[in-house]
Amino acid sequence: MGQEKIWDADVAQRYDTPGSGMFAPEVLGPAVDRLAQLAGQGGALEFAIGTGRVAIPLAERGVSVTGIELSLPMVERLRTKADEATIPVILGDMATTVAPGMYTLVYLVYNTISNLLTQDEQVQCFRNAARHLAPGGRFVIELWVPELRKLPPGQTATVWESERGYIGLDTYDVLRQHVVSHHFRFDETEQARLFRSPHRYIWPAELDLMAKLAGFELETRHADWAGAAFTAESRSHVSVYRIPPAQ
Repeated sequence: MGQEKIWDADVAQRYDTPGSGMFAPEVLGPAVDRLAQLAGQGGALEFAIGTGRVAIPLAERGVSVTGIELSLPMVERLRTKADEATIPVILGDMATTVAPGMYTLVYLVYNTISNLLTQDEQVQCFRNAARHLAPGGRFVIELWVPELRKLPPGQTATVWESERGYIGLDTYDVLRQHVVSHHFRFDETEQARLFRSPHRYIWPAELDLMAKLAGFELETRHADWAGAAFTAESRSHVSVYRIPPAQ
């Protein structure tokens, strides 16, 4: 199933969870703080802007934000909160779609680069980021670390979260480097709601090579937006890549 069909009107309607989940202040606040710092006095471009979870508070901080988004229903949801003049959005995919102008920052958060299901598309995404950046500009990616160490021989799935009313599990195809994330939500009834999304997982070292192919250098890597050290046990990372400044 194509990404534009996954992120349909129903998903867009349920995507925003103000004050909780990915919208919780302790999750969103450090991301916006860090991105505002990296953007400086220039403009920012968000790949896969979605409903504006990050872009809207970043724009409220005084950063000029433009977005690229594949899903029209997600953009329509964003438009209930910010108009085109405040946050311009270009419809298209993040690997090839070009936004007007040049930026000091391009960012891609919450594992979204893995929505591109081939290595070629992921490399194109880096190249697309590079074409929007002046020398010294930065590309920021937030991405999870594949939990392959949890897979004993013959097992193809891991449960990565289990709490009241929710179970999250991933099923792996290690030959193709693919994973499908399954999100089960349920209440006291016998009914459960399932949302699934396919991904191509990427090791940090592979991500760094993609960056080099597009002319980037790794500037920093941390385990979260607040700057915690990235270790062998980290479940995710925030990586900042930079186009070398002009000599």
